[in-house]
Amino acid sequence: MTRAIRIENAHQNNLKNLDLTLPHGELIVITGVSGSGKSTLAFDTIYAEGQRRYVETFSPYARQFLDRMDKPKVDRIDGIPPAIAIDQTNPVRTSRSTVGTMTELNDHIKLLFARTSHLYCGGCGDAVQRDSPERIAAAWLDGEPRRVMVSFSVTIPENFDGDEIEDWLARQGFTRIHARDATTIEVVQDRLKTTEANRGRFIEALENALRLGQGKVGVHRLNDEREVVSSERYSTALQCEPCGIRYRTPLPSSFSFNSPIGACETCKGFGRVIGIDYRLALPDTSKTLKGGAVKVFRARAARAASATWSVPRSGRTSHSMWRSTACPSTTSSGSSTVTRARTAGTGSKASSTIWSARPTRCTCA
Repeated sequence: MTRAIRIENAHQNNLKNLDLTLPHGELIVITGVSGSGKSTLAFDTIYAEGQRRYVETFSPYARQFLDRMDKPKVDRIDGIPPAIAIDQTNPVRTSRSTVGTMTELNDHIKLLFARTSHLYCGGCGDAVQRDSPERIAAAWLDGEPRRVMVSFSVTIPENFDGDEIEDWLARQGFTRIHARDATTIEVVQDRLKTTEANRGRFIEALENALRLGQGKVGVHRLNDEREVVSSERYSTALQCEPCGIRYRTPLPSSFSFNSPIGACETCKGFGRVIGIDYRLALPDTSKTLKGGAVKVFRARAARAASATWSVPRSGRTSHSMWRSTACPSTTSSGSSTVTRARTAGTGSKASSTIWSARPTRCTCA
């Protein structure tokens, strides 16, 4: 496939014998006066031919459910890939609309990340993956033979003590205990040497330990005195053993800002956070509350009392006819003061300025 779109003798609508070469991987802008054929070249020629060829790759049964586009009036077009067109008129305009949602590319990107992405721990930065007996055995069998011990942990229930759990394990055939504390017992599954002859035995021990240890197993390297030199922890779940952080299985909704699962907890997927600009509400922080630190509380009682109400001839109080020299109207009840801010035609200017929504960009955007 060529690295450019080559158009020969395009004569769709008002295009007159146009020959053009458009390189791939470049941002190309088509400019011109009104009626020069910009939309004809972009939509009726390039996009129409790319979409037509893309639809032809489907089976005849699938093509009957897709919109068929006529072949544009052009002698030849080479090197054109499947095309996506975003029209200038977008009838659906919401705060969550993006180029990805309009072109439905988000659906494919979410699926791509859910199926092919690699997980890295947010604590230590190491790769997190599900461990299997075959993967664990292959890691330990690669290299010179070593003495190892396979173990699994058993949690002691609250209504049992450690001796009762050890007796139960002994009746199951597990008589060797590696370590014990107040809440767990580390049980020895097997001790062996990592040789090719013991591959089957090693994998079987790992399978049993993962089953009895609820998806967790420990592999310890031993010296000649059978003392533990180093230990490695493995899990069949998406969990970072050194950090103890457990992760959920990735789903397509985990990568969608329109889903509660994948949306940012701060902005809920909008990308902006609406809050109060305290610099406007508290322009002078050196003042006290009584001295007028809060801008909306600066109206004095004398000015609030001088507020006049005008009643129209119909006898009903009209909201647009309210007049007040103060932004809020205050009423005192004992030692507490209740403030009621009313938006009037000429009043409450300061209040609307302070409490207006001032969106700030979220850190996730």
